[in-house]
Parts: sequence; structure tokens; C-alpha cells
Amino acid sequence: MDIVLEGFDYYIFDKFYASLFPISLNGHLPTSISKNLKLGNYSSTLNDYIQLQKQSSLNDDNEHLIKLTKEYITEKDIYGYFAKFFPENEDMYLSIFSRNHLFREFLSLMIVMTIFGWILYLTCATFSYRYVFDKEIFNHPRYLKNQMSLEIKQAVSAIPIMVLCTVPWFMLDINGYSNLYLNVNETSGAWPYGWKAIFFEYFTFIMFTDCGIYLIHRWLHWPKVYKMFHKPHHKWIVTTPFASHAFNPFDGYFQSVPYHIYPALFPLNKVSYLILFTFVNFWTVMIHDGEYLTNDPVVNGAACHTVHHLYFNYNYGQFTTLWDRLGGSYRKPERELFDKSKKKEKQTWEKQIEKMEKIRNTVEGKNDDRVYGTENFLLKKKK
Repeated sequence: MDIVLEGFDYYIFDKFYASLFPISLNGHLPTSISKNLKLGNYSSTLNDYIQLQKQSSLNDDNEHLIKLTKEYITEKDIYGYFAKFFPENEDMYLSIFSRNHLFREFLSLMIVMTIFGWILYLTCATFSYRYVFDKEIFNHPRYLKNQMSLEIKQAVSAIPIMVLCTVPWFMLDINGYSNLYLNVNETSGAWPYGWKAIFFEYFTFIMFTDCGIYLIHRWLHWPKVYKMFHKPHHKWIVTTPFASHAFNPFDGYFQSVPYHIYPALFPLNKVSYLILFTFVNFWTVMIHDGEYLTNDPVVNGAACHTVHHLYFNYNYGQFTTLWDRLGGSYRKPERELFDKSKKKEKQTWEKQIEKMEKIRNTVEGKNDDRVYGTENFLLKKKK
């Protein structure tokens, strides 16, 4: 995440914070810093800059700052003390909230990750809706009135709160409290690095997080927990791609925790982390798009997740069916789902509803507060 944050600092936030929260003593910078900035010797200002932070008493980590050296900062891979991925610039030294300031890190990450979350969600879901999603699902008897609009509203409002809960994990990462690394050829203890290890990390990340999500997801189906957190996501009995992030925000956060625990325990390349973080969001959209490409017994694809939304207590996994098989919660998707004509038949939907209602009554009780129908624009089009 430090790669992303430094890019935004370089192009946007350095100037933003320098303009709104300028650093100065009696309105002037010390001569040594001013001289170095004019000469373009940005890195040589580090020691003077630390002293200025101490004198101004405006940084929460003053004592910590003085104890740190460049070697220690580099070794611990702590963000913000000097430029690493992008060139240094004058503005990075001109705010009371330096790049490594905890308030600035928190605020910047909140802004970046919220906007990134919205863009990623809306882009992936819109692409899937337009080019993959079978819009015949709008005619399913258990499709809600204006469901897609409700999904988008729920997701867009939940993402900032999910980010709020997640930012502390990112702050731990960029302050050196994780096993994220950049150099592929680094070595650390008994854990091997290198390109072979990179590919191995992808496998272990998927397997570790799949297990973690299975356990958390199954916990979320405990009656009291389900009612408190997970029920809003099961409002969608049949789903569109926009249901992918339409959670209670704390539900969404809980299911993301394994993605942050993994780099806290095991080495993971920083670029791989960004790729996997994006892939996870893309995969979440895919398993809600209702396009059943494969009936693979190992992969927990869209068909398996459709079974989860229809029948509640099955197929809790995210990527594979392994943990559902071990936990006795695997339910094989019906063959009709893979027949393009039969999966849309009224008879198929009626069978689904009959089975679903029995389970729903057990999980949620006889009262169903859902309002079924379709999208308003489809009704207008028919008229």
C-alpha cells in the first residue's frame, strides 16, 4: 500500500497538505532547510526536518522521530521519511503533517481506498452486468422490486465504513508491522524468496484466506450473528453483479480480515498484494453474476454461490469447495443451472422457490419483509 500512497502523495497530497497545513516557525522555515530546498537537495533536509518537527511540537511521534535513523527506517521499511518510489519534491517537507504522520496516513488512506473501492466495485460490476450477466434473472419470482438499485445503494454506502475498519491494517503495513516486501530476491529466515516463492505465495494466500473466510462466513450464519450482520446480504435471494459488495459494512469487513492476517503472519510481495487485493474484488463480482461457466467440483464459482443465496446454509467458501466438503456444508448445484434453456424455465424457478422457502422459514422465520418485483425501467419499457 506504500507504493499507492506515495504515488498519491507525490501527485496530490504533498501539495494539498502543504497548502492547508504549512509548516513554519514564526512564519519562516529554518535557513538550512530553505537553502537545501532551493538547491534541490531534498534528501539532505531529513535531519534538519526531524529537528524542525521536534521544535514545532506538532508531530505526535517527535521522540520516536529523533531515535530513528535512515538505516533503521529502511530496514523496517517504514513509510514516509524519504521518497522511495517517486522523486522527492519540495512540497513533501512543507506541511506540519509529514508523510509519516499518523493522522495524515489515516486521512489519505481513507480518501484513496474509498474512491478506489467505489471505482473498482462500480467498474467491475457494470462490466459484468453489461457483458456477462443474464438479465433474464429480472423475471425470477424472487427478484426484488428495484433490486439492482437497492444493491448499488447498499454497497456504495457500506464501502466507506468498510474502509474505515480496514485502514488500521494498512497503517500497520506501511509502518513496518507486516511481512510485506518488495525486492523479489530478499531472504528472511527459513522462508525462501524469489520468483518461485512469489507463485507459491499466490497459492498459500488463496488457500489461507479461503479457510479463514469459510470459518467467518459460517460464523456469520449463527442465528444471532446472522440477524445482526449478515441478513442484509441475504436480502438478495437471486443476485446481480451489484450484490457483490452489498453488505452490512461490518459483515463485509469481517470477511476481509483473512486478507490482512495473511501478510501479518507470512511474507507476501507488495505488488502481489495489490494484484491479489484487486483480484479478490473481481472474484466477488464474478460469483454473483449468475453466469455458470463451470461445474468444477473444486472451484467455488457462481453456481455454488447461487446455491448459497438460494438455500442459505450451504457453500460458505470463497474460492474453493474444499472447506465446505470438510465441514459438511457443500451442496452441489443442480444440473438445470448449467442448461441455458432450463435454468430460465418457470418450472425450474418454482422448484427453487419451494426448496428455498422451507430453508428460509427455518433461518429467518415465516415473516418475509422482502418486496418482490422487477426494475422500474423494465416495467416502463413493457408499457
